[in-house]
Order: sequence, then structure tokens, then C-alpha cells
Amino acid sequence: MPDTASTRLPMRGGSTDRALRELATSPFPPTRNRLLLALPPREFDRLKPGLEYVQCNRAQVLVDADSSLEHVYFPNSGVISIVAVYPDGSIIELATIGREGATGFQAAFGAKMSSARFFVQLPGTAMRISRIAFQRAIHQLPAFRALMFAHVHAFLEKVLVSAACNGAHSVKQRLARWLLMMRDRHDEDAMPITQDLLAEMLGVHRPTVTNAVRELHRAKLIQVSRKRLTILDRDALIKVSCECYRLVRLRIAQHLPKTYQD
Repeated sequence: MPDTASTRLPMRGGSTDRALRELATSPFPPTRNRLLLALPPREFDRLKPGLEYVQCNRAQVLVDADSSLEHVYFPNSGVISIVAVYPDGSIIELATIGREGATGFQAAFGAKMSSARFFVQLPGTAMRISRIAFQRAIHQLPAFRALMFAHVHAFLEKVLVSAACNGAHSVKQRLARWLLMMRDRHDEDAMPITQDLLAEMLGVHRPTVTNAVRELHRAKLIQVSRKRLTILDRDALIKVSCECYRLVRLRIAQHLPKTYQD
């Protein structure tokens, strides 16, 4: 990432409250989104008027399945889940997006409707832009277009790996991978995650998730309370996870600028 970009948009740490305090005192809201940070300053200046800083609350539906695709979100923090919604109302997670990317993989190809539901898995903040402004930027800003298409490529690779993982690996391995992916975006070992949520995201019955959670707990890799799960040993959890966790990180490294991998 060029020094000029990092000067213009410094990466911030701390909680959502701190980010909101910075918003109140900054001429333009700070961002930690890797796509936006990787933009040349000139292109970011052209994109900036269309960006809106928003807070994303836990379980908030940003875009629902089979609904109008009004906005694209660039997370600064937290995690957004993309889920398929079945006729009976059940859901299964297809992928997650954090500060390394954006929700615009459908809009990048001109879509006006969403085929999936986007909801906030872990709370945080995001930069939001209208679909119309996003698609205009795709056509007018070469660096932005290249970054978005690289992100879409990496995203599709991630979905393919996840699909294969669901059929090839145990629930315990998949659970470890999922938790590691959440931790990479959340920056904290303690996360507001319930076992009911885990069952939905992994597409399995609650007792199956409970057994997998107990195994990781007994191995002292995680600690579980009623509405919170804490990773105690990340390195050991990586060893328990299937190779898909490392493979996804490798694919991201292959397709996206180095700034995405932090």
C-alpha cells in the first residue's frame, strides 16, 4: 500500500465506540477496509462523496434474499455472513466478508437484485455506497475496478473451497476453520457466538455442534459461555482445522494485494 494512501486513511484500532468518536472529530470517517485503503488517493477522492459511514449491529439484515440490491458495504470491522435462504426459512452460510473485502460481488456484474441474504455476524462498522454509485465507479475508476474484480475472484475461490470442505471434512474441523475465520476479522479472542448460530452457519443439527464444541473445549482450545465463545489457543486450533483454512488464506494472497492479508 503506498505511503500516500496510508497517510490519507490511517488504519485505526480499538472498539466500535472509539471508531464512532473518531467519526465525530474527523473531516472524513476513518476506514480499515483493505479495498478502500489500497485505492490510489486520486480514485479514493472520487469515490469518497458516495461513501457513508454506518454502524452494523449484530443480526442486522443488510440485504435480504430476493430483494433489491440497494447498497454495497465495505466493512471496517466485524463480519458479514452471506447465507442461502431455503423455502422453509432455514439458512446455510455460503461465505463471510470482513475488512478484506466488500459485499459487491453481485453488483460488480450489474445485478440489481440479491440472490442471498447478507446479515451481520459480528458487529462493527462499514462504509456504505449505493449500488448505482458503486457500478458507476466500476466503469469510471480503473484501479477500483481491478481491485473489485480481484476481490470477486478471491471470493469465488473461497466459496468453492467452502463447498468442498462441507462434504469432505468433519464438523469439528469445519468448526475450527469457521472460528479461525471469525477471529481473523474480529481481532479479539472473545466473540459473541451461540451454539444455535454455529449450527445454522455450519448447516448441521444443534447436538452435532454441541459435541464438536465439547471436543474443542475439553482440549482447552476454546472456552464457552452462554452467549460467548473465546479462543484460548489459536495455533492449536489451526492444527485441528482442516487444510481449507490455510488454502483460503493462500488463495487470498494469490489474488489480492498484500494489504488484504494483514
